[in-house]
Amino acid sequence: MLAFSTSPPPPADEKIKEKHGNESYVALVWRRLKRSWTGMGGLVLVILLLLMSLFAEFVAPDDPKATDTGFAPPQMISFHDKDGNFVFQPRVYALAESDELDPVTFQPIVGPDYNNPRLLGFFVRGAPYQLFGLIPGDRHLFASTDGQPVHFLGTDKFGRDILSRAIYGSRISLMIALTVVFIVTIVGTTVGMVSGYFGGTLDTWVQRFVELVLAFPQLPLYLALTSLIPVTAPTNVFLAFVIIVMSALGWAQMSREVRGKTLALARIDYVRAAMAVGATDRRIILQHIFPNVMSHVIVAVTLAIPSVVLLESFLGFLGFAVKPPLISWGLMLQDTSTYSVIGSYPWILSPVAFVLVTVFAFNALGDGLRDAIDPY
Repeated sequence: MLAFSTSPPPPADEKIKEKHGNESYVALVWRRLKRSWTGMGGLVLVILLLLMSLFAEFVAPDDPKATDTGFAPPQMISFHDKDGNFVFQPRVYALAESDELDPVTFQPIVGPDYNNPRLLGFFVRGAPYQLFGLIPGDRHLFASTDGQPVHFLGTDKFGRDILSRAIYGSRISLMIALTVVFIVTIVGTTVGMVSGYFGGTLDTWVQRFVELVLAFPQLPLYLALTSLIPVTAPTNVFLAFVIIVMSALGWAQMSREVRGKTLALARIDYVRAAMAVGATDRRIILQHIFPNVMSHVIVAVTLAIPSVVLLESFLGFLGFAVKPPLISWGLMLQDTSTYSVIGSYPWILSPVAFVLVTVFAFNALGDGLRDAIDPY
């Protein structure tokens, strides 16, 4: 005679525990993040952007400082020869000037020369470079096999390749964003935790100063402060000043958010127990409060980076970000300051696509992390 068990089935929490074991907090967050396709998509895009900026010399198909004949339209990748037959190796057709003039710009009309195709390939030799400023090389990820320049996104008014300049510009734009967010995070987190934990008179005076910083109209102040640097100042000095100005005006909001978290954590039982047994303030802040505010800080960082990228692009468009010979997305957008130029050469708006992809990537990653870190 068969014996049937009358014990109830294990609850869902027990099944999860049996399946995943005793997971660490990082493993739990990673498992939750993998369920979000937007978060994972943002993570992949962020990694690709960072790799692109890190290996810009290798990824860029051309030298960003090399000049040509001025504005030239993008060269489209084709899998057909001049007779329209399909071919397996991708190619572009060199641009040539015709005898006809554009009725708007009165410039010679530039079009593809089907008699001079340029074959494309991966890991081909091209313009020489110094990877990381140390390692000489001439291999490029995707370029013309004969070493001739190709312009997938066209050229600017000086005939410089827009795609190569945008790839190089990602290094400066992302470096500014990451540096500013790093400084803002360190200062804002420290001030917020100290102010929220100690409270009293210190908290009152610190919050009044934070409110003063938040009350400043940021855009006029950015323009006023950056205009203090003379035009003849070295490029590195101007870049450092821009980073300092952005950081000085950006830490206040972070400190206010961390202070709110700290005020709630300071009343939790385990923090009060640590106070009762005589733990020092430094130990309580670093061992009990700081790990619990890190989840909020990580999400805030991923959402702050696209804001700084947009701000740098906007200031660069106005001429207050970086100066040549450095390249950034904002500096490239200065060429789009007139409607006539945009109407005649719309491809110079290509750096906007890089800004949009960066903003989307970090925002998607931030949203995914926020859902994965939230214990509820």
